Amino acid sequence: MSGSAAAAMAVAEVSSPSYTKTHLLRSSQLSFSSTARPLSRRRCAFRPTPRTQTSTISCSVAPNQVQTPIPVPAQDPKTKPECYGIFCLTYDLKALPVHFKRAKPVVQDVVEEETKSWKKLITISVSGAAGMIANHLLFKIASGEVFGADQPVALKLLGSERSIQALEGVAMELEDSLYPLLREVSISTDPYEVFQDAEWALLIGAKPRGPGMERADLLDINGQIFAEQGKALNAVASRNVKVIVVGNPCNTNALICLKNAPNIPAKNFHALTRLDENRAKCQLALKAGVFYDKVSNVTIWGNHSTTQVPDFLNARIDGLPVKEVIKDHKWLEEEFMEKVQNRGGVLIKKWGRSSAASTAVSIVDGIKSLITPTPEGDWFSSGVYTNGNPYGIAEDIVFSMPCRSKGDGDYELVRDVIFDDYLHKRIAK
Repeated sequence: MSGSAAAAMAVAEVSSPSYTKTHLLRSSQLSFSSTARPLSRRRCAFRPTPRTQTSTISCSVAPNQVQTPIPVPAQDPKTKPECYGIFCLTYDLKALPVHFKRAKPVVQDVVEEETKSWKKLITISVSGAAGMIANHLLFKIASGEVFGADQPVALKLLGSERSIQALEGVAMELEDSLYPLLREVSISTDPYEVFQDAEWALLIGAKPRGPGMERADLLDINGQIFAEQGKALNAVASRNVKVIVVGNPCNTNALICLKNAPNIPAKNFHALTRLDENRAKCQLALKAGVFYDKVSNVTIWGNHSTTQVPDFLNARIDGLPVKEVIKDHKWLEEEFMEKVQNRGGVLIKKWGRSSAASTAVSIVDGIKSLITPTPEGDWFSSGVYTNGNPYGIAEDIVFSMPCRSKGDGDYELVRDVIFDDYLHKRIAK
């Protein structure tokens, strides 16, 4: 733990005699055993001083069983591991919210019946988990907003040596939020631990773009990070893991990552261009004087950068081609394009940092587009591997294109799109 006063108080509070396992059992009806379950045998030091505990801090929930509390022998305070809250412990509880455990039996029966329909636990790994984007995203995932109210999740969070204390704070907040669907939280600085058995990998961690920086400036810095993460995914993740790369330059980072993961289908890698799609929809809706849900079939072609091509030719507003609704075609070709292309840079100048909340929303939208069927006639944008594309775009790169999904996590490229000379020239550039 940190030597700061706040952290010292937190450790003291947890290790004090008043904060005992017996007290926890009375207050939340949980059953505890005395040791934490590590993710793997790999170790990495979180502190400059040696420690005997594994580098991974975890809390795990076993399915649908409540056990009789096991008496825990008293520990010598000198040998007691430095930790906080229930992440020192492994605990078992029924698959229903804690507050229902104190409810009347009839309510318990109803809730227990409902949770029988819960799906099998899925594992979601997140890099850069101590950052601002993740801070918005993780609580959406844990609440059920992303994968559904019947989908239990395990979160495995990757941080750096420098960010590990902040990551512990994120884990504590997740713990304190009492999300029924959040069945396990673990943190580590080792990608081989965090990506173990991952079914979704959300790669957010990267050096952010600052004022005056282009995404290309980040390539040398971030390329090595994504090469290493690709190797880790290849070694330990699920063979059908879905990977969404957010860290910039995300197209190039996604390509580097998939090239270092030959055992995972290249099709499973996505570079996040959904934020650009959302920005384009916003601008079209504002110009047309309609609500956002009236705008559909918006494509972002190319890179998540200032060279991207927001496609208004194929986009629709209330079912009609955009060019029939917005008669100012000069605005479409100039101001609209520039606003979407430069939106991120303008936001950095005003806000002093890269977008975080809207990026988290777009990650959620990108995931939902893959796990729910695409509405009839519509599509969504994602940066994907170009091999076999029907548009004549160069092979062996990651390029944002229009996609449709049946809701099974997979996608297909949309073929019924139209091109004109203006769009062709923009895409070529």
